[in-house]
Amino acid sequence: MHETAQLDQDVPMDDLKDEDLYAALLHEMKNNLVLMAITMDQVPRTGAPDHDQPLNEARRLCQRVSERLMQALMIYKSNVGGLILNAMDAYSPEDFVAEMAIQARYLQTPLQVDTVVEEGVPSLWFFDRNMLELALVNAVHNSISYARSRVVIRARMDGDMLCISVEDDSDGYPAHILKAVAENKPLTSNGTGLGLRFANLIARAHTKNGTCGALSLRNDNGSVFEMRVP
Repeated sequence: MHETAQLDQDVPMDDLKDEDLYAALLHEMKNNLVLMAITMDQVPRTGAPDHDQPLNEARRLCQRVSERLMQALMIYKSNVGGLILNAMDAYSPEDFVAEMAIQARYLQTPLQVDTVVEEGVPSLWFFDRNMLELALVNAVHNSISYARSRVVIRARMDGDMLCISVEDDSDGYPAHILKAVAENKPLTSNGTGLGLRFANLIARAHTKNGTCGALSLRNDNGSVFEMRVP
């Protein structure tokens, strides 16, 4: 994933308007983290747990923070001028969930990562693949952090909506998080809630014939994070 990363060109700070300063800083930090991740990818594995495990954890942390910065940047842009999905196209849901699973395994997790494409899922669906991936990858990271043994990335249909979910066998979501998401309220926990806010923003930006997408969380023998897009 990092091998094809495209870095943004630096912008002279003197040319920035005050309202663009935070966006420029986010870009700069994100780019530095991408470069750091690329550098860590070049460190050879030795097979020794005391060497490989800290390196893998550092890689996961670096990628997670980079994605958080990207989410914060997109939320900032949506607050300034509204979020516009500019990469809507026909994609294969089966290929999409398979690629998400490959990314999860790339993080060197010891967990079993499976994909399920249920009967009735069409071969193609229109959505913004890059944005949907950016929203779902945060859920994948959370599942990897809390799952006991298994993570499942699933595609299914719910009426006229395509549902992409990330499921795990963890203890599930705390009640206050489920309540906050169900009532579309800010989270009041130690976390910032940035990933959930971003996922909700991306889901709702997908619209068709007056219907917009939605984010939902539930517990079912573990946590289930689900994004629906019309």
